[in-house]
Amino acid sequence: MSGPSGPNGPDGPTDEVAFEYMVLSRHHYLSPAGARPHGSRLDRSAYILLSRIRVQGPMSIGELSDAFGLDVSTLNRQTAAMTRAGLVERIADPEGGLARKFRITEEGDRRLDEDRAAHAHALGLVMEDWSAADIETFAAFLRRFNTGIERLDGRHWPRP
Repeated sequence: MSGPSGPNGPDGPTDEVAFEYMVLSRHHYLSPAGARPHGSRLDRSAYILLSRIRVQGPMSIGELSDAFGLDVSTLNRQTAAMTRAGLVERIADPEGGLARKFRITEEGDRRLDEDRAAHAHALGLVMEDWSAADIETFAAFLRRFNTGIERLDGRHWPRP
């Protein structure tokens, strides 16, 4: 038995988006092989956490848990690894709160910038035959798609 017809049906454009989203999700950390020395690339969780802290400023474990909908124990493991790697440091709350917060270190900033540049380079290779207008349109649709997810999820990602 088939589902409803129309744009959200099994053969409609929403089905095609679902398929392409699934394919895209398998490329969850786009970076060309050999772009950086082995082992110097940030893992996916560090890249995402550092990106959020950079945009929002120092964050506590509780704030990170709220922002990502992740369990505190998961974030404790991730931030401990990032602290050992010198990517973040724990500081007193700049606003005087009791919870300590995580702030990006110079090393964290440097590594995040390197990874961003590698991602932008890799995406440039993927889209090398796209016009600037097509890339701008694609970026606008991605932003719209992500903000739609954020609206439904109730978690806004601050944008610079």
